[in-house]
Amino acid sequence: MMYETLEIQRDGGVATIWMNRPDVHNAFNAQLIADLTAACLALDADDAVRVMVLAGRGKSFSAGADLNWMKAAGEASEADNFADAMKLAGMLRTLAGMAKPTIARVHGAALGGGMGLASACDICIAGDKAVFATSEVRFGIIPSAISPYVIRAIGERQAYRYFQTAERIDARRAAELGLAHEAVGGDELDARVRAVVEALLQGGPKSQAAGKELIRAVANRPVDDALVQDTARRIASLRVTPEAREGLDAFLSKRPAAWVPRQQG
Repeated sequence: MMYETLEIQRDGGVATIWMNRPDVHNAFNAQLIADLTAACLALDADDAVRVMVLAGRGKSFSAGADLNWMKAAGEASEADNFADAMKLAGMLRTLAGMAKPTIARVHGAALGGGMGLASACDICIAGDKAVFATSEVRFGIIPSAISPYVIRAIGERQAYRYFQTAERIDARRAAELGLAHEAVGGDELDARVRAVVEALLQGGPKSQAAGKELIRAVANRPVDDALVQDTARRIASLRVTPEAREGLDAFLSKRPAAWVPRQQG
């Protein structure tokens, strides 16, 4: 499938979505939002894809909203703005809700919506020259659509600061905040992404999807009888699946599980 603003690169079970608007630092417009939504849905439904990496062509990961798109939004009605905002929110929810593991490969600017993309992915690996910000207040607006994912990443307390100051966050600080899982030298970025991808490919795909569902079910909930029973049911139902049986047999037999890619050459 072809996309106007994206390139999809496949390497075995790994699909990389390259945002491809380098002349505007991969800034969002309606087409990019629509393309990202469609690409995430298509890749999540593709059984050949095990891991999705999100990256940006050119000097930046994504510099947020396209200025021409923002200008048009400022001249549109509130109803039209609501419709546009719902498309952006829907795209982020689609990305965050993918059953498959997702990695943000962040270099350069990840501002506004770009920071939202990095936060919506399961894992964020940032080059040492990456810079993040929720810069919306400087335009008289708020980081509304991205807020569930950014707050999930950095916490409520830090959000009070950065949502209001719009300060730039360098890669080291992003790692301290939990926004980035790692901050690495720019020449190490692709190697670290590959290493994380290789680790992900060792896990069972159904168990990884179930693990993501588990986090959503357990996070920020009290440990009451209902939660304890829910976690017990989840593990009980998985233990009897073919994937779990294969994983245990592979471990006992000291061989790679069936889902682990075979070494080439």
